[in-house]
Amino acid sequence: MNAEKDFAPLTPNIVRALNDKLYEKRKVAALEIEKLVREFVAQNNAVQVKHVIQILSQEFALSQHPHSRKGGLIGLAACSIALGKDSGLYLKELIEPVLTCFNDADSRLRYYACEALYNIVKVARGSVLPHFDVLFDGLSKLAADPDPNVKSGSELLDRLLKDIVTENNKFDLVSFIPLLRERIYSNNQYARQFIISWILVLESVPDINLLDYLPEILDGLFPILGDNSKEIRKMCEVALGEFLKEIKKNPSSVKFAEMANTLVIHCQNSDDLIQLTAMCWMREFIQLAGRVMLPYSSGILTAVLPCLAYDDRKKSIKEMANVCNQSLMKLVTPEDDEPDEPRPRALGHPETSPDDSLAKQEVTANGCLDASCDSSFSVFTPASSEGLPVTLNLDEIMQVLNCHLHDPAIGMMTRIAVLKWLYHLYIKTPRKMFRHTDNLFPILLRTLSDESDEVILKDLEVLAEIASSPAGQTEGAGPFDNPSLRVNHSDLQAPTSGRAGLLGPPGSRGLECSPSSPTMNSYFYKFMINLLKRFSSERKLLESRGAFIIRQLCLLLNAENIFHSMADILLREEDLKFASTMVHTLNTILLTSTELFQLRNQLKDLKTLESQSLFCCLYRSWCHNPVTTVSLCFLTQNYRHAYDLIQKFGDLEVTVDFLTEVDKLVQLIECPIFTYLRLQLLDVKNNPYLIKALYGLLMLLPQSSAFQLLSHRLQCVPNPELMQTEDSVKTAPSSRKADAPSIDYVELLQHFERVQNKHLEMRHQRSGRGDQLDRRIVL
Repeated sequence: MNAEKDFAPLTPNIVRALNDKLYEKRKVAALEIEKLVREFVAQNNAVQVKHVIQILSQEFALSQHPHSRKGGLIGLAACSIALGKDSGLYLKELIEPVLTCFNDADSRLRYYACEALYNIVKVARGSVLPHFDVLFDGLSKLAADPDPNVKSGSELLDRLLKDIVTENNKFDLVSFIPLLRERIYSNNQYARQFIISWILVLESVPDINLLDYLPEILDGLFPILGDNSKEIRKMCEVALGEFLKEIKKNPSSVKFAEMANTLVIHCQNSDDLIQLTAMCWMREFIQLAGRVMLPYSSGILTAVLPCLAYDDRKKSIKEMANVCNQSLMKLVTPEDDEPDEPRPRALGHPETSPDDSLAKQEVTANGCLDASCDSSFSVFTPASSEGLPVTLNLDEIMQVLNCHLHDPAIGMMTRIAVLKWLYHLYIKTPRKMFRHTDNLFPILLRTLSDESDEVILKDLEVLAEIASSPAGQTEGAGPFDNPSLRVNHSDLQAPTSGRAGLLGPPGSRGLECSPSSPTMNSYFYKFMINLLKRFSSERKLLESRGAFIIRQLCLLLNAENIFHSMADILLREEDLKFASTMVHTLNTILLTSTELFQLRNQLKDLKTLESQSLFCCLYRSWCHNPVTTVSLCFLTQNYRHAYDLIQKFGDLEVTVDFLTEVDKLVQLIECPIFTYLRLQLLDVKNNPYLIKALYGLLMLLPQSSAFQLLSHRLQCVPNPELMQTEDSVKTAPSSRKADAPSIDYVELLQHFERVQNKHLEMRHQRSGRGDQLDRRIVL
């Protein structure tokens, strides 16, 4: 330092001592400066005071010489002590050079700077609040200082500053928040601890409402929650817990919408504690804010749905995600199906009271969450301004649901949740949902091949709702691509408690009309067509799940409609082998399933036009399989026609498969389904053709176990001589057929022969034995 330079009013002795390398000499100089400044204060000589501060700042604290900088710092602290309550008038000049020294490379000098600032702040107290931003900025740097002495000194200064803030009501929160928002993203452990400690302090001050600024800092809090330090994680948990308590107390003043995206992002975090905490917040937001959260539904679903497939290692997250999912689902109401017109935004009142406390626990599982969807679904434009409409963005929700349903790696519980959402949306918003049905329909059909029965059940519920919803009659239901697949479906009925309606006159074709029933929309028939196509292309599905799927559909829709429509479609099936297999499957379901009890009773007597119409419809398709055709005749008590059919069996190509089916029919006759048939064997006079038909089956069978079973049954028939058919017997109608309208059995028999000719031709073409086509049945 230039010894000739004038440092007045500082004496040469003071200047030399300030530049000395020994702390004790610098301390003596500081005491002299304190004495000098006190004299200037007593004389009200502000000019000289400023001049002393300026010299200490420019010539010492900001000097290039380290000892001079140390002398300047202790001198500035001495000035502050001397000024006392008047130090507030000179705080800018006192603080700025000290803060500059916070960046010094020398750790000892940084420590002295911290010590000097502590003395300045201690004297000034509340007067430092206008300079709080620069003080906080400097302290946040020292909090992460590698030197333990500097860090210790900064902690003392930090506690002093916190005391001043808590005891003073003039704290400028508005200017502080941007600084907090900037510093909160630090990755340094000590800086994070410093930030969290300040948030906790500000939360505890009654006059400071930090909740208003929570949207600006919430995103930065969640990464701190994943810090490696258990102490820091705990501090952050406490801070978030306090915020959530305030939110529950004052939900009307909370900016839910502005924080929704933040929660969506952190609900997908790979850290278990962050994910669980974000999910807890999401649950509270949905329950407290109600329909305000609807615009963010797709993002919430993106975050929540994958969590539903978690195992017990992440049980807490899974349970919280399930609550979020259920609560969000309740927010969708029929009013969301109305035209998209602006509606006032209001705070919702959820059905479930938000009485659950914030679940704060550390999950140790190290699994990683896969959002399973493109990240573009996670962030949305906030709708937080008062008066903006609250609308359900169904397009975005459908993107998310389709994404999860497409993903083969997604868990079973997630797939079930997606299907529940689709069903819920079809119930609550059918008109809007049918705009998406054409794209959704193929996905739902593919889901029928899922390995989980529960998934298939939910999938069938959605498909059944699509097929039966009145909204599908006008929305999204176009004509079928193939006119040959159309059928007159105006007489199909939805499930009702009463008796099913007329299914059309016997022999009715009705191929050119499109579905027009108000209760069964055109998707019903489209569903039946595509379901059969899927069974045809995926035979394993038909074998393993075919009966299960059809039985469930009979419960969800109307069994009569399903069998009627499938019979119509199979009548035009070009793959005759599949048609035969499918008819056999349907027949087995018809005869054995408890779900088909009412339909079997309807067909049993054929007393009504409706039952006769259904019989004729089924018969035409059942002709693809001779044995099932006979079993249908047994079910409907058309014993003479059954006998006539069996007589035709002699002209058919008897194969092992054919005999196996006869064997199975014999087994069925012994089942409870045909109890009435076995009892009718006692009435030989009125049922001669039943006995003849059974003997016909007996003659077809080789002497197997089925042969022995049927033979023993027929041996129990009383008075075998009465089996002879006389003219009087032929003309005596049974009492059960007396009132029934006639059926053209001759035409049905001719149809059976035509269908069997087709099957015979097909078999001959496959085997290359075209020269044996002369074995066809001659009509």
